[in-house]
Amino acid sequence: MDIQLKRGFLDVCVLAAIKSKDSYGYKIIKDMKPYLELSESTLYTILKRLEHARMLTVSTVEHDGRLRKYYRITEQGIKRIEDFKKEWSEMISIYNFVVREDENDA
Repeated sequence: MDIQLKRGFLDVCVLAAIKSKDSYGYKIIKDMKPYLELSESTLYTILKRLEHARMLTVSTVEHDGRLRKYYRITEQGIKRIEDFKKEWSEMISIYNFVVREDENDA
């Protein structure tokens, strides 16, 4: 899969993981695990990129004597998810066009 395309998918997946509730790194990985494997190093790279793009904000909270970073989606992040949904319907149309010949060959 094209690296840029995969990056876009992963960004949206991380945003979707925190859309309904603020979350932290380990929990994001745990929540995404049934759908895809994501390493900590990959996740934190994505989180930094999304923070830089203002699609999420970060706050630090003390938990069990340690500081934990919590991530919250912003309006820009929500808009990115909505844009992705619109783009995805176009990608499905493109996919259907590409595989139609396979179906005709059968």
